[in-house]
Amino acid sequence: MTASPQKHLPAWSLAVTGMVSVQIGSALSVGLIDTYSAGGVAWMRLVAGTVIFWLISRPPIRSIRRKDILPLIGLGLATGSMSTLFILALPYINLGTAVAIEYLGPLSVAALRSRSLKPVGWLFLAFAGVLAMTQPWSSAFNLKGVMMAAFAGVCWGTYILLTQKVGDHFTGLSALSITVPIASLVAGAVGAPTIISQFDLKMVAIAFGIALLHPVIPFALEMMALRRMNPTAFGTLTSLEPAVSILIGILILGQIPNWLQALGVAVVVIAGAGSQQNAARDPEALTEQNVTELLEDEAAILPKKKTRRHFNKKPSFKWRKQKDD
Repeated sequence: MTASPQKHLPAWSLAVTGMVSVQIGSALSVGLIDTYSAGGVAWMRLVAGTVIFWLISRPPIRSIRRKDILPLIGLGLATGSMSTLFILALPYINLGTAVAIEYLGPLSVAALRSRSLKPVGWLFLAFAGVLAMTQPWSSAFNLKGVMMAAFAGVCWGTYILLTQKVGDHFTGLSALSITVPIASLVAGAVGAPTIISQFDLKMVAIAFGIALLHPVIPFALEMMALRRMNPTAFGTLTSLEPAVSILIGILILGQIPNWLQALGVAVVVIAGAGSQQNAARDPEALTEQNVTELLEDEAAILPKKKTRRHFNKKPSFKWRKQKDD
């Protein structure tokens, strides 16, 4: 009997692969903007993501309580706005710069919620790194792109707060199957007209390909990684995302940073890693219901192991009695 492939892979490699998948999806989206518009790319990715998530998991409509309605709607609005604003920024600023600016959102949440001044210091350090990357004193500075990425960061911070609130009752796929359709409505307000006017089968294939790169594959890999990593270690590892985006920008988009921008992204990564040291939630907050839903989500995404069924063998009365006891 051979062990499953994910058992042989270190947990950190799963998380890093998820980050690479997200950034490749973003980089490939840049090449589609001229044809389908930035809003159109965001919309078709979210619509395809909705279809995929619904094929994997049916939305738990009956589990929604009255007090869950506003947080779920808010989470969907934040998700759609974050995705749309981020892609809208990409025609104006480099991928790595956009990710670094957006990353200020989660760092701000960590600073505001902390009782210590350390996260505030890490936030200011990250802000200094972003200044080095955007270089507002330079003629190449693009205020429009920076502002869109900054508002995407605000949406990311809001997303984190609402995810923690919604996650106390919905986790993983159950939340995504509700919020991603709402997010697609937000992006549709900007991108639907362009996509509808250019609809063809090629566009459908592109939409599903981009949706697999982000968010479907990253979600599955993060699920596997979180099963084998503590939240602090995982959060520290995700601080590498700006560096990963710089690398993908170089390899796919040819966006080569200068020495000051390279220094800036290093500073942002260090600040992100430092802010995560006290960022883990209380372990007791992971309730039995959360654990059960997490396992169900992983079972829905990951391929099931094939088992042999022996129909000719019936359980003995003794076994049944032990089970009943």
